Amino acid sequence: MLTFSRTAALINQMVQDQVIPGASYALIDGAEWHTNQVGVAQIKPTIKPLWPDAMYDLASVTKVVGTTTVAMQLMQNGQLEIDRPVHDYLPALQSTTITVRNLMTHTSGLSGYIPNRNALSADALLAAIQQLPISERNRNHRVVYTDLGLIIMGQVIERILGAAIQPIITERVLQPLGLAHTSFQPQLAQTVPTTYSMKTGLLRGIVHDPKARVLGEHCGSAGLFASVTDLVRFSQLMLGQIDVPAVLSQATIASLYQDWTPNQHLRRSFGWNLWHRSNETLPVIFHTGYTGTLLMLDRQRQRGLVFLSNRVHPVANNSVFLPARRRLIAAWLADTVTN
Repeated sequence: MLTFSRTAALINQMVQDQVIPGASYALIDGAEWHTNQVGVAQIKPTIKPLWPDAMYDLASVTKVVGTTTVAMQLMQNGQLEIDRPVHDYLPALQSTTITVRNLMTHTSGLSGYIPNRNALSADALLAAIQQLPISERNRNHRVVYTDLGLIIMGQVIERILGAAIQPIITERVLQPLGLAHTSFQPQLAQTVPTTYSMKTGLLRGIVHDPKARVLGEHCGSAGLFASVTDLVRFSQLMLGQIDVPAVLSQATIASLYQDWTPNQHLRRSFGWNLWHRSNETLPVIFHTGYTGTLLMLDRQRQRGLVFLSNRVHPVANNSVFLPARRRLIAAWLADTVTN
């Protein structure tokens, strides 16, 4: 198995530099993989160690593990059409031009701000999202990453299947894959905490994302908690190393390793981001999460990285973390080529 020496050294350095309290991570090389833990689970109000199968708030990695996977199931089964207007599935949506492709490649042109969104009820927030304006100048032509597209996609899935998006994900993705340490409603003792302040105390076992807290089981953009070993199994499916037809066919999974944007040049797949290497057939698919999570998959080389941290503990510091994450991505990409 590859050593992934740059990647391991960079993660250790992130802990030493106090960019993150700690991390659980996995490195995949073909049929072989290993996990490691560095640092601690918590530093405030007291220091607590990490443990095997610690469950992290995945934040936006929920989008690809959950909502994207279910949407691909529906397309595979003929229940969802990629270029059909979303309004056909969700008549309450103000826009009649946004397509499913737009939502899932972040080319919808959705814009605007919802005042007091964290104080709204779930129904009021969903209604406000449905009425947001669209920039037709941006639609189809510009990738603008937003949670809103996946929240709306969750609503579309709910309309098609007649249930809330989070129970749908549990039934159609988590259970068939046997992910025992992945849940929207984890036991508090199984989870790594996120934020801490003297005023509000420790946030643990409750989703960090404010919109997800408001929307509850109707949120398709965040909310999952998972362990590193469970995400290894999900990664093995996406790399084609295991076959679970009840989740997705391998032909459907393989189709994710390409540009799905309207003009096929904006470097987004269906739900996933893409990293193109020069002169290579397949790009790397990846996704990040605000809480400090990252999933990167190279189907061509059969390699992957699962990185779980609670970098928002005790508080988030984007100016420190985001450059470190870019270095981590670069280190793993270099390791997969030169090891």
